[in-house]
Amino acid sequence: MADIKIGITGAAGRMGQMLTRQVTETKGAKLHAASEQPGSPSLGRDAGELAGLGALQVKIGADPAALFAAAEAVIDFTAPAATLAHAGLAARHKRVLVIGTTGIDAAGAREIEAAAKSTAIVWAPNMSLGVNLLMALAEQVARALDPDYDIEIVEMHHKHKVDAPSGTALGLGRAAAKGRGVPLDQVWVKSRDGHTGARQRGAIGFATLRGGDVVGDHTVVFAGEGERIELTHKAASRVIYARGAVRAALWAHGKPPGLYSMHDVLGL
Repeated sequence: MADIKIGITGAAGRMGQMLTRQVTETKGAKLHAASEQPGSPSLGRDAGELAGLGALQVKIGADPAALFAAAEAVIDFTAPAATLAHAGLAARHKRVLVIGTTGIDAAGAREIEAAAKSTAIVWAPNMSLGVNLLMALAEQVARALDPDYDIEIVEMHHKHKVDAPSGTALGLGRAAAKGRGVPLDQVWVKSRDGHTGARQRGAIGFATLRGGDVVGDHTVVFAGEGERIELTHKAASRVIYARGAVRAALWAHGKPPGLYSMHDVLGL
């Protein structure tokens, strides 16, 4: 079978370059198109040379519509506004879209859900196998323990990350809340400051740390009387996100329209 033609948005960024390298290393995938925002100094450059691979004969362009017209599947790790525009293009061109962008609000989520009525979209707060296993475990443990076990989610990322809590931390919170049968937004506590009073039973708390070059550390704490259970994942390299995203693009090719998650891709 012919290789699936992959397009990468934000191809000049750190994640975009890593995705370029991962696509070239993955059997069944071929980099076919790449784009960047208008005004980027990388426009016109070869995506392979930019990623340190040598020329791949794929020039970075400024027109995402052309990218979606050319590729069969597109991987997007950009910013919320750009991702929503790309979701519309994916729906228009009937192209697979894999979304790794975080910080998308509820209104944006509805736009992605609408686009998924026309094409296959894989959207996950984290593309790594280990993190998705962690989410499944968090849901399972939360279901097994009663609300007397307090749930706290602690995450740390590099100093350049712009959203907090991280999309992965919120995903872990949603998994734990699902295990307890409650909507996360009814029980979350995203910050604490000053005289907050005693902790509310059943709350799911978040603590956010930023500093250095930390790729991503996440811990789900279940704190009970006399014991504490901690589930932790630490990412040493962003390659785990790229590997999962490319796997998702290959998996989704040929799938019917719908909004899928990495749990679907991994068969969890």
